[in-house]
Parts: sequence; structure tokens; C-alpha cells
Amino acid sequence: LQASLYTSLLCFLCLPPSVQPSSSPLRISEGDDKYANVKWEELGFSLIPTDCMYVAKCRQGESFTEGKIVPYGDISISPCSPILNYGQGLFEGLKAYRTEDDRILIFRPHENALRMQDGAERLCMASPSVEFFVEAVKQTVIANKKWVPPPGKGALYIRPLLIGSGANLGVAPAPEYPFLIYASPVGDYHKVSFCVAAAGFTTRKHIFY
Repeated sequence: LQASLYTSLLCFLCLPPSVQPSSSPLRISEGDDKYANVKWEELGFSLIPTDCMYVAKCRQGESFTEGKIVPYGDISISPCSPILNYGQGLFEGLKAYRTEDDRILIFRPHENALRMQDGAERLCMASPSVEFFVEAVKQTVIANKKWVPPPGKGALYIRPLLIGSGANLGVAPAPEYPFLIYASPVGDYHKVSFCVAAAGFTTRKHIFY
């Protein structure tokens, strides 16, 4: 790719001082503080909780409040919230990668922001601006940068969520909309790909994790 196209596809991050890792199923003994203590070779596509997540909120008819990074954990929600009763919610998914020269790259976050806006409009939901979305993703990755796998070992999967919450028994737009982002280191979704030749033709088979 030409340099101009390459820079349009990737968002570059400057890395601040490190944060301390929390527990996860794949943690091992303490080691290099550049990375969380994860068995990177064993990564699949399953949740490994990281240190932090991002939280912001918007009330119906208002703008999103400034978000903040908080410790990863459970959230409280009303049992009659629209996300639970009527499915008023959506999610995005994107990845951050570490390069050989120790940069962290995020692939096309602006496109995910635009898609979230499109989905939110269809569901009569408030949505964050493109700039708000991209900045929130950056903050989440920076706060969890020790969980970005070494080059070639996987990626940090980033999951933005937009949900309808608040007490709302009837079928109507939610009173408020939390915007959350959490992350997890993952391996390749298509872990193994191989070709099988038979009967004069070749087929490609994928093993999914």
C-alpha cells in the first residue's frame, strides 16, 4: 500500500507509562513488565479480562458526558431496561496490533464509529460522534496496552457497546444510553487453515475457535 493509503487505514497510538495487570485465566508468574503475564502462545478467541474498561453515558435528547476509564467489572442495570426487554442495543468489534518497532495500531476505527451511528439511528438511539468514539477506543487501548500481544502473537480485541438502559416498561426509546468499551487479548479467529486435495480439486477448510 502507498503511504497515504496506509495511514488512512491505521490509527497510531503513542504509549504512556504502563499499567499493572489484573488476574486472568492464562496468567503465569511475574515477568517482563512490558506485557501482562499471559501465555501468548495459547491465546484463542475467548475472554481474558484486562485491567480497565471505558464508560460514558447519554440521556435521551442530550449529548454524551465525558467518559472515563474504570476498573473492568460488572455493571448495574434495571431489569426493565430496553436492552433486556426489547433488545435496544448494538456492538462493534475491532482490533489493536503491536508492531515490531513497538507501535500499537488500530485498524480503521472511524469506520466502526460510522457503522455504530448507522445502527443507532435505526434503533432510535443516541450515538457518540466519530471523534468521541475514536478517542474512547484510544483511551481503552492505552489503559490496557500491556494486554496487546507481542508482534505476531495475536491482537487486542476491542468491543464497544451501546445499550438502552433505565426503567422503561413500554416499547419506546430508552431514557439513557451507556456507551462501554472493554477489551481482551485474542489469538487468530481462524487458527488453522489448510488445503485438502481430493478428486481432482482443492478445498480449503478452516478450524474455528
